[in-house]
Amino acid sequence: MNQTFSPMKQLKRLGLSLAFSVTALASVTGSANAQEINFGIIATDAANVQRERWEPFFADMAKKTGLSIKSFYAPDYAGVIEAMRFNKVQVAWYGNKAAMEAVDRSNGEVFAQVMFADGTYGYHALLLTHVDSPYKTLDDVYKNAKQINFGIGDPNSTSGFLVPTYYLFAQRNLEARQIFKTVRNASHGANIQAVLAKQVDVVTNNTETFEQLERTKPELTKQLRVLWKSPLIPSDPFVWRKDLDPAVKEKVKTFVLNYAKTDPQEKAILAKIYNYGGFRESTNAQLVPIRQLELFKDRTKIEGDASMNADQKAKALADIDAKLAALK
Repeated sequence: MNQTFSPMKQLKRLGLSLAFSVTALASVTGSANAQEINFGIIATDAANVQRERWEPFFADMAKKTGLSIKSFYAPDYAGVIEAMRFNKVQVAWYGNKAAMEAVDRSNGEVFAQVMFADGTYGYHALLLTHVDSPYKTLDDVYKNAKQINFGIGDPNSTSGFLVPTYYLFAQRNLEARQIFKTVRNASHGANIQAVLAKQVDVVTNNTETFEQLERTKPELTKQLRVLWKSPLIPSDPFVWRKDLDPAVKEKVKTFVLNYAKTDPQEKAILAKIYNYGGFRESTNAQLVPIRQLELFKDRTKIEGDASMNADQKAKALADIDAKLAALK
C-alpha cells in the first residue's frame, strides 16, 4: 500500500532524530569528561626526565582502563599538592611527606604503595659528596660546615628534606641554614648534578636516585662518596582525591595493583622509572611514621628554643605529645 509523502511528517521525524542525536552526543561527551583524569608526578628530577620515565606507564593505563590519562609535571612538589587541592590533578605519585600534605590539605587519600624490583617496600635517604672532596665522614661535615655549600631537597621531600633534617640536624639542635656557608633547595637529580660538577660540596639524596644512576651511568656514581645512610623510609604512595568517581577509582586501582605481575614489558617500564617491580594496596596508615618524624622534629626544635619561656615551652610540648599519642 502506497504511503502519501508528507513534508511536515518528514520534518517532525528529522527533528526528533536530531534531538535524539544531540542528547546522545551530550551524554557521550559528559561521559568522556567524567572519564578523564590528570595524574601528577612530583619533581624528583627535571620534567623531561620524569616524562620519559612515566609516559609509557600512563599509555598502558589509558589502554587498559579506557580512561583518558593526562600527565602533570610541576617544577616542585608543592605544584602537584596544590593542583590536587584545586582538583586539577585527581591522582598523583608522591613521596610520603608530600602525600601527607596532600591528605591534609588536598582531599587526598593513599590507595597504593610502590614495590621495588627486589620485593622490598622501603628506601633510604643519603648524604653525598664528590670523591675528590676533603669530607670523608659525617663528622668532617659538621666540623667544616662553615666552608660547605650544602644542597638539600625540596621542602616537601621525605628523603631529601624531612629525614635528613630530623636525623642530621634536629637531633643535634642544629639548623642547616645557620651552620652551612650556603644552602640551596633542589630536586634529587639536580643535587646530584651539582655535586658531580662541584658546584656544591655536600647534598642530600636517596637510594632510589643513586641506584637509578648506578644502573644507567655507573661511571658517575664512582665519582660520589656516601657519607650517611638513613633508617628505612616507606616506599612511595599513590594518592587520589577522595571525591574521585568510585567507578574511576576502581579502574585505576585494578590497573595499578595488577600491573607488572607477569608481563615482561610492564616490568621493564617500571624498572625504568625507579627500579620498581609492582604495587600493593595501601592506606593513609602508611604515613603514620612520617607524621611521627615530623612531630619529633618539631619537638626537638621546641626543646632547644631558648626564646620560649617555660610555660610556652611546656604547652607546645604537651600539644605535640598529645598528637604523638593520638597516632599510636
